[in-house]
Amino acid sequence: MILLYWKIFLANFIANLLGYGGGPATIPLLEREVVDHYGWQTTAEFSEMVALGNGLPGPIATKLGAYVGYDVGGITGSLIALFATIAPSLIMMIALLGLLMKYKDSPKVKAMTQIIRPTIAILLAVMTYDFFFHSYEQVGWIHTSIIGVLGFFSLEKWRISPVYVVLGALIYGAVFLGGVSPG
Repeated sequence: MILLYWKIFLANFIANLLGYGGGPATIPLLEREVVDHYGWQTTAEFSEMVALGNGLPGPIATKLGAYVGYDVGGITGSLIALFATIAPSLIMMIALLGLLMKYKDSPKVKAMTQIIRPTIAILLAVMTYDFFFHSYEQVGWIHTSIIGVLGFFSLEKWRISPVYVVLGALIYGAVFLGGVSPG
């Protein structure tokens, strides 16, 4: 059991340590650990967890960590995952605060930040492609297109809150895809 808790800690710690830029940047990294490395969830299960997590208030990384930890190791696993999620930021804030304040206006630091942003965008684009591809495999192009197009117009044209868009997609899935089993 201790080995399982250590794996939960490592999965969340590594994803959040490397997830420069905050919660959204950690999603593909956590997916890699949870789905590809440890096999605790399928891509479909992970994407459903992300969709549900985005509809809830608070930082996405802590919600995902808590869910994965609970799913794999119960309440103790959830607490370990939560700590592992915030530990990298906590350690870096304590260790690097003085250094960061000293060089915050440095052109090199600003240039580094500008280089890292496209990398995060590419990671998010790859994750989005994977979610759509697995959705297509799971439920077909008709349902994937309906949810995708309605979601896009709801967010971009009609300016509906993402909470309601995710809730609508969950209801659509429950009503029209309730018999589709993951995997």
